[in-house]
Amino acid sequence: MKIAMIAAAALAVAGLGTFYAATRQNQQATQGQTSDRTVSISATACEPNEITVPGGRRSFEIVNNSDRPIEWEILNGVLVVAERENIAPGFRVTLAAQLQPGEYQMTCGLLSNPRGTLTVTASDEAAAEASEVTLRKFLGPLSEYRVYLILQGKAALTAAEALQGAIASGNLDEARAAWIAARLPYRRIEPLAYRISDIENNIDPRAAYLEGREADPAFIGYHRIEYGLFDQNSLDGLAPVADRLVADLTLLQDRLKAMPLDPALLASLPGDMATQIAEGQIPQGENAYARNDLYELEASLDGIGKLTDLLRGVLAPVDPALEQEIGKDLDDLRAQLAGLKGPEGYPPYDQVSDAQKTALTEGLTRLSAALGRMQPLIGMN
Repeated sequence: MKIAMIAAAALAVAGLGTFYAATRQNQQATQGQTSDRTVSISATACEPNEITVPGGRRSFEIVNNSDRPIEWEILNGVLVVAERENIAPGFRVTLAAQLQPGEYQMTCGLLSNPRGTLTVTASDEAAAEASEVTLRKFLGPLSEYRVYLILQGKAALTAAEALQGAIASGNLDEARAAWIAARLPYRRIEPLAYRISDIENNIDPRAAYLEGREADPAFIGYHRIEYGLFDQNSLDGLAPVADRLVADLTLLQDRLKAMPLDPALLASLPGDMATQIAEGQIPQGENAYARNDLYELEASLDGIGKLTDLLRGVLAPVDPALEQEIGKDLDDLRAQLAGLKGPEGYPPYDQVSDAQKTALTEGLTRLSAALGRMQPLIGMN
């Protein structure tokens, strides 16, 4: 028993070390960058709670003055314009976003906290940026990605229905296998799905961002089912959660079909998703109970790769060297991930070393940076 307790403590310390190192790496990467505004997040609010900036590319320094890891988002209605996740207590990060004039909201730490207001005023910079995009060269990629969203959204719904049936049957092992399978198509469409904040907060909330953690009434969706299956080893109470997940994925599928897609949004999705995974998921892991994170990372790279390949077709005639660099960065990431797979598949995430997690973070950050360099070359900044 003493040996087990010592081993558990060692794993906890190692996990915290990885989290600290990754957060520190992100802090160092953003040091020296000039920010338009600084926003401090307390336990209950943004400070200041109301901000006004001119339109264009704006940067914000986010300071976590609370005692829990937090996320900060800019919302246009229910659409996530930009976000930073997993900001550790006492740390600060920089977020840059292209903003058109209008009224936006800011999330302020816990999902239950009141939101702040971000007002973006008209500017010559914003008007110039809005006129740069030419639609014709994006017609093919936009249409192809729409088809991909529909197919993977349907697959996510079908897999959730299979999970619903497995839970109703009372077979714990069958339900665990169905949960693992159900997550993969969702991760492939997550670059866009996570931006629909009202549905995403029902489908995929994590206990860490809820005031009551696992006991919070808002803890529903995939991770609530994961908690029951893999931590509590029980199906008790999961049937209504699975029913709600199927209903929310049905709504998500309808929203993805109807959601307007434009070149600027398409170009921002893969880099933003790579950054989100590097900063918000790799350090501590996404699935705290099932620990099947590497399987889901493979699915995420499928979704990022689909978007990246569509954009590389637009980039190649303009800057073939950068197009090749982006392709290499993506291939290197896939090879690095494949190197972690053994004869029995990927290891549980708590068996992945700090060095391996840091290497994944660096690869995702490198890909995101290259994708960011692409955007002005294909008509966006």
